[in-house]
Amino acid sequence: MTLDEILTLPVEKLADRAKVGVKIYPTREALFQGFAREIAEEIKAHNARSEPTRLILPVGPTGQYPILVDICNRERISWKNVWTFNMDEWLDWQGRPLPLDHPLSFEGYMRRQVFEKLDPDLRIPDDHIIFPHPFRIDELSEKIRQVGGIDTCYGGIGYHGHVAFNEPWYSQWQRPSLDEFRHSKTRVVPLHPDTIVVNSIMSADGNFMAIPPMAVTIGMEDILSARRLRFYVFAGERHKTIFRIALMGEVSTEFPVTLLQEHPDCVIAADEYTAQPVRIGIR
Repeated sequence: MTLDEILTLPVEKLADRAKVGVKIYPTREALFQGFAREIAEEIKAHNARSEPTRLILPVGPTGQYPILVDICNRERISWKNVWTFNMDEWLDWQGRPLPLDHPLSFEGYMRRQVFEKLDPDLRIPDDHIIFPHPFRIDELSEKIRQVGGIDTCYGGIGYHGHVAFNEPWYSQWQRPSLDEFRHSKTRVVPLHPDTIVVNSIMSADGNFMAIPPMAVTIGMEDILSARRLRFYVFAGERHKTIFRIALMGEVSTEFPVTLLQEHPDCVIAADEYTAQPVRIGIR
């Protein structure tokens, strides 16, 4: 399919042409409810079999987390045997993680708004919470192997196709091959200016100077090694194009999310507005 065909295909035909599973929710709110419920049901099912639950989780989107905490507290879903591996973390200009009390700290957010809001008798053990760290760069991957691999990788998608902070390669001096990118490891990355601008709008009221210039990210290899992939887009105009490229575009490093097409159990979900065809024109 040409790019124009991908971007203008009617919503009702997406599932037929997509290279991954597709799920369309009627509203953004329904998407977050579905996202939260899927995580809760996965943990519940593993608990019933006395099996661990091993998840890769994002900070972005976050709308599912208050719902998830409420479900788990009401339904008494224990996280005692859950392992969480977060995708990424901001780094300051010297490549050091932000302090946990910084308003943009991903780890700080997860601890305050998710793990600590679970009822005490349901909470995840502290040593089951793993974030990538720039000074212990292989720790996350080694721990994934120790616990038996990842059951499900949940995530969002950046507007230009990044997964975690696996961004399109923009250096004019070096360009990894598709296979090298596919097998990328946890690493420190400078952030694309587009990422900083978009995040400044989302998280700092347009103050791009407030957005850290670097990050540490899980690599594509650990993401693609998960037994299931579940990704969610919901931001309307910001996500319309990349949603369709993720579903039907050619696999390339230009749009890292297209690598998800190679996975045997991948579903990408959107709300109905975000799933609509792309329109071009002054408005």
